[in-house]
Amino acid sequence: MFSSVKAFEGQQYSVLKKQCMQSGTLFEDPFFPAVDDSLFYQGNRIGHVHWKRPGELCDDPHLFVDGISAHDLHQGQLGNCWFVAACSSLASRESLWQKVIPDWKEQEWDTEKTDSYAGIFHFRFWRFGDWVDVVIDDRLPTVDNQLVYCHSHDSNEFWSALVEKAYAKVYGCYEALDGGNTADALVDFTGGISEPVDLLEGMYAQDEAARNQMFERALKVHNRDGLISCSIRATTVEDMEARLECGLVKGHAYAVTDVRKVRLGHGLLSFFKSEKLQMIRMRNPWGEKEWSGPWSDSSEEWNKVSKSEREKLGVTVQDDGEFWMNFEDFCHYFTDLILCRLINTSYLSIHKTWEEEVMRGSWVCRDDPLRNRSGGCINHKATFLQNPQYVFDVRKVEDEVLICLQQKEKRATPKEGRGENLAIGFDIHRVELNRKYRMHTAQQKVAGSIYINSRCVFLRKELKEGRYVIIPTTFEPGQQGEFLLRVFTDVPSDCKELTLDEPPQTCWTGMCGYPQLVTQVHVLSAEGLQGQDSNGASDPYVIITCEAEKVRSPVHKDTRCPNFDIKGVFYRKKPKEGIHIEDKGYSRTRLGTCELTDQSMKSKLTSSVLPWSMVLT
Repeated sequence: MFSSVKAFEGQQYSVLKKQCMQSGTLFEDPFFPAVDDSLFYQGNRIGHVHWKRPGELCDDPHLFVDGISAHDLHQGQLGNCWFVAACSSLASRESLWQKVIPDWKEQEWDTEKTDSYAGIFHFRFWRFGDWVDVVIDDRLPTVDNQLVYCHSHDSNEFWSALVEKAYAKVYGCYEALDGGNTADALVDFTGGISEPVDLLEGMYAQDEAARNQMFERALKVHNRDGLISCSIRATTVEDMEARLECGLVKGHAYAVTDVRKVRLGHGLLSFFKSEKLQMIRMRNPWGEKEWSGPWSDSSEEWNKVSKSEREKLGVTVQDDGEFWMNFEDFCHYFTDLILCRLINTSYLSIHKTWEEEVMRGSWVCRDDPLRNRSGGCINHKATFLQNPQYVFDVRKVEDEVLICLQQKEKRATPKEGRGENLAIGFDIHRVELNRKYRMHTAQQKVAGSIYINSRCVFLRKELKEGRYVIIPTTFEPGQQGEFLLRVFTDVPSDCKELTLDEPPQTCWTGMCGYPQLVTQVHVLSAEGLQGQDSNGASDPYVIITCEAEKVRSPVHKDTRCPNFDIKGVFYRKKPKEGIHIEDKGYSRTRLGTCELTDQSMKSKLTSSVLPWSMVLT
């Protein structure tokens, strides 16, 4: 997975550490120096800052003290609860944090080999399709000998402060982390895809069936090492970080640290009871201020659970910022849930294996309409189809497709005044089965994402067998930027960009001819005839033939009234030759509706040939 890890700013950790060891000096990072510019981009807001190494803050510094856990993290004087919440989730996943903190044993302070310390560390984040290795020195900002930003519960533990510094380096400075999206940090820690869930819009508090389904989804993500976060939406500035009577805080990111079904009852009798409670555990990055309702740390509801079950859950009666809620109460109070899935692409896994396609592209503004690739959303009909277009196939009768569009991070360059992300999204159109050139007329839109100025936009959609085109766009035309498009399907989709507008002209064009007409054939349906023999075949499919090119529909099993709804597009060199449509399933059917569209004509035709075969001209 890390064979293609890229060195951030070209800094090679092993090379730099070796140089420091040979020279007997402690590393000082020239790309992220110990100055105010590394802290702020809008001016100093906290007074004079002293940069100190961990050895200057305590006698026995460590990367980890008694391992790593969500309790290690406490948010400092920075509005980056979104990042700290993601770190809390990360800390509960050993397989994940060891990717973010590589070679952690080698990076740990060694009390027996003090000469191995060079003041240099490195961490890894997934950025725009690549894992990047970020090198930092361990000089940390302090005021009155206390760490200003993220810090651990133990004063001699520094992994959280160092990871935060590496992340701030990627973004340009610490202040760039003030306000952000937990979904982005979860993706940066995993390389997964984040799915935002609007708990209000889904009405999960009122709809028990939908709530149960959502709990199972969250449980599956958690059990498969995914990361989860949640929050209560703040609708006004005054609402931000306002504490509710129940102890929860609005506009604040919480890390979900456990999801499970809790068995009620005591003793052997509990094992024969079918009743299990849907429970979810969260942590406040502040390290305090907890939920005070049912199933809070000291509530009487825990008397319904055996002592052994409570110990297994790790229930403690202390204000450590971590608490349990039942899922119904959770859906009542929380408004937003983020599920970050680790998409499994390994064929050796026992879990579902996804096929992944990754496309890199860009929105580029040009004067030539055929070369312009920044046409804006579908509201701008005159330019919408000038955007990049990507074709993919769904090869199952129906398949769940996951699509994630990510734009090149702009928050990482706030000092240059480019700190705002573009509003982005995408539409999905069902197209002809043989489509291989760019669309120039709108087709059947089957799905679309929201448009938002988030770094990532995600959509999950069940699609029928066929060919589709994804059109990723900015909301407004004329905006430029880079993007990453990731498509996940159950079977290979052969996703690729459509770059040609029409068949290319070659040296043989003069002799062989060049297409004079573009014709679209749309076979909609067939109708079963009355009195069909029950023993007759009933697996119809259609073949459309034009100038030696064929388009074959999927087979429709066990039906006399197939809804074909298939299209073929043909670039015709000989417009006078007919287009053949024939039923190869040999079912007693007649053609219901067929449309033939070119530059000047559109007709609906029927036939009652058994099995039918027809020629369109």
